[in-house]
Amino acid sequence: MATAQRIESLRTKHGTLESAICQENQRPHPDESLIMSLKKQKLHVKDEMTQLRDPH
Repeated sequence: MATAQRIESLRTKHGTLESAICQENQRPHPDESLIMSLKKQKLHVKDEMTQLRDPH
């Protein structure tokens, strides 16, 4: 997969994770462990995008 396509795929996944975090936070009793897990995944995706943009 080309780098630009991979970055776009990661950007989409990042947005999906953000939506999932927002939805969970809107529940009457949000699952904090789920939110923490989603945030970690989101950070991992962001780190990967950063590495692809600047591999140095």
